Amino acid sequence: MTQKSVESKSLTLRTLILLLIPVLLLAGVIALFLKTGGGLNLQSAAPVEELEVERYVLERGSIELHVRNAGPEELTISQVVVNSAVVRYTIEPGATIPRLGTAVIHLDYPWSYAEAYSITIFSTNAIAFDVEIPVAFETPKTDAGTFWAFTLIGLYVGVIPVFLGIFWFPALRQLGRRAMIFLMAATAGLLVFLGLDTLFEAFEAAAEVPSIFQGVGLIGIGSVATFLLLDAISRQQSQVGGSETSRRLAVALMISIGIGLHNLGEGLAIGAAYNVGEIALGTFLVVGFIIQNITEGLGIIAPVLRDKPGIGRLGMMGLIGGGPAILGAWIGGFAPSPFLAILFLGIGAGAIFEVVYEISKLIGKDTAKQSMPFVVFSGVLAGMLILWITGLLIK
Repeated sequence: MTQKSVESKSLTLRTLILLLIPVLLLAGVIALFLKTGGGLNLQSAAPVEELEVERYVLERGSIELHVRNAGPEELTISQVVVNSAVVRYTIEPGATIPRLGTAVIHLDYPWSYAEAYSITIFSTNAIAFDVEIPVAFETPKTDAGTFWAFTLIGLYVGVIPVFLGIFWFPALRQLGRRAMIFLMAATAGLLVFLGLDTLFEAFEAAAEVPSIFQGVGLIGIGSVATFLLLDAISRQQSQVGGSETSRRLAVALMISIGIGLHNLGEGLAIGAAYNVGEIALGTFLVVGFIIQNITEGLGIIAPVLRDKPGIGRLGMMGLIGGGPAILGAWIGGFAPSPFLAILFLGIGAGAIFEVVYEISKLIGKDTAKQSMPFVVFSGVLAGMLILWITGLLIK
């Protein structure tokens, strides 16, 4: 071993120690503050408790509440009230729930179909936590029939309309260069609208999770990390080289990935609506998303209209774009989770905006010799207006 390598290792160890010293000192300062209270000797006037009901499961003659202690200290449940009546209950694994711990509250309660119920959970400190069941409905069970029903819903919402949009491929190939630029710009507009809508849905979901999970921060992590990851992959591919045809195909594949992540969020929303018995809302969402998602198939094929990607590649991109709606319907229907919804929606938004960035680079190259600012402007605006108009059928 050379003297240089020894010095390098020595310097590395010394650097590591120097980096750790401030961290250890900071930990000591925090421990001292927590032990002494900063010398103020003050106590909270009331206990700080937070209990979140993550989901409820209704079976005949019983209600099951899945709860999480989102407060800073352990919490003990002392009483459960349903519609102003005290009811008997059991808790697994126990009445005392540690910080960030979960428990399942079983209520032997003869609920009636389609009735509304108000449930209040009291802690030993007499702090009340409320949950509303707007429509009593037996929660779908994880059996073969329900599994295939949610699969069919995902096919209706994601796979079928995306493939119908892809079927426009032969007709759109007959268009001229200016029309193709318009379609590329319209695809960018579609995706910008989808990205903004995805972010809005993510912020709505963030309001439903315990504050300790920092839903807004989770959106940022998912979206920024996905954007940078896809951008790094794209840059690496461009450095490796390849024809313009292969690059356009790569952009189309990334579009299908971004759309697929968005459809995953749509499937979550639909499955969750059916899970809690909001059948009318679920049906309304299915019909609305079917109308909207046919435009997503158009977005997938727009970058490769001048090429011949082959039926197999088009089919693969269609499955990537529409298939995740099935997975979303399964998760939302059997195990709805606002936490997962936030994460998936954040990832979807990041993927969509990165794809918009890639499309803008393609448009820039295609219009380098002949600038078409008004064609690009009208295309982006048309794409956004298409989804805004179809959104009127959903919201």
